[in-house]
Amino acid sequence: MKKLLIAALAIFFASCDNKTQTPSAETAKEYAPVVKQNSEAEQALLIYTGRKTMYAQPLFDLFTKETGIKITVKEGKTAQLANTILREGDNSPADLFFAQDSSNLGALSSANVLEVLPAETVKKVDARYTGPKGDWVGTSGRARVLVYNKKMVKAEELPKSIEDLADPKWKGRLGWAPGNGSFQSHVTAMIKVLGKEKTAAWIKALKANEIQDFPKNTPIVKAVAEGKVAAGLVNHYYLYKVRLDMKEALDAENHFFADGDAGMFINVSGIALLKSSKNKAAAQKFIDWILSEKAQSFFKDSNFEYPLAAGVSAFSELKPLDQIDPIKIDLGDLDKIEETIQVLEENGAL
Repeated sequence: MKKLLIAALAIFFASCDNKTQTPSAETAKEYAPVVKQNSEAEQALLIYTGRKTMYAQPLFDLFTKETGIKITVKEGKTAQLANTILREGDNSPADLFFAQDSSNLGALSSANVLEVLPAETVKKVDARYTGPKGDWVGTSGRARVLVYNKKMVKAEELPKSIEDLADPKWKGRLGWAPGNGSFQSHVTAMIKVLGKEKTAAWIKALKANEIQDFPKNTPIVKAVAEGKVAAGLVNHYYLYKVRLDMKEALDAENHFFADGDAGMFINVSGIALLKSSKNKAAAQKFIDWILSEKAQSFFKDSNFEYPLAAGVSAFSELKPLDQIDPIKIDLGDLDKIEETIQVLEENGAL
């Protein structure tokens, strides 16, 4: 039965740090949703999701099967849905916002439209992967890595810093996907920690190194495995997905940049409860369920993402999350995408 559930959910994710404090028990109590217990409020939820419903539906169906709470979904791009919520304001019919990335959760938090979650919920996830105000939590994580061809890159060549890729020795050997959202989120984080000028110089140097453009992560991994490029910047889980799809061993491995380096970036998908929700008890139940061992294991088993809830280990071939020290940045503060696009355009990446 478990294999069937995992197989059904394998499609789900195919589209695919500043130190913060969790709210006190007093704060959680003050802001905790107060909902009259009635059968109508417990029967249905409307979720705005940036993760495609055609893939997510098996997950929602399982929750409904276990709890009896029905789910209706409005799908769209995460940024567009966040803007919709802001326009709807107190009249938004949505109960939950299931975001593909954290930046838009941060934008809604700043707009004060998200409910502060109970402390016991927030504490299930490392503070680095939750909102500083305790009004959203990460559900799964994606590490940025350098996937490399083991026959083309020697162990001593593997860079400790992402900035080392600007070295001329990498000329004509690298691939990236500058138009891809995950890459742009990473560049946004780099601008935060390195500054705009230094990040721009790095992009310009990679262009001078004749880095090859790809539309997204999967083609980069395949090109590395086939020896078309020696290495490329991707999300960690694409290597395992390509291995699974090709049903064969690949001459490729993931390389993690050094702890604290600008290249050691983990972005997250996350979820939040809207203040305007009329079904807060049921919505809170879904948040706690998606942080349960069963739901978190699906993120690991079907897409090789990092589970973020405490007590759920990562895919066996992955470096454990508690052994990684990513760049310290507020993951909700990555919504300056216009600045990132401008930097990429001005330096020839787009």
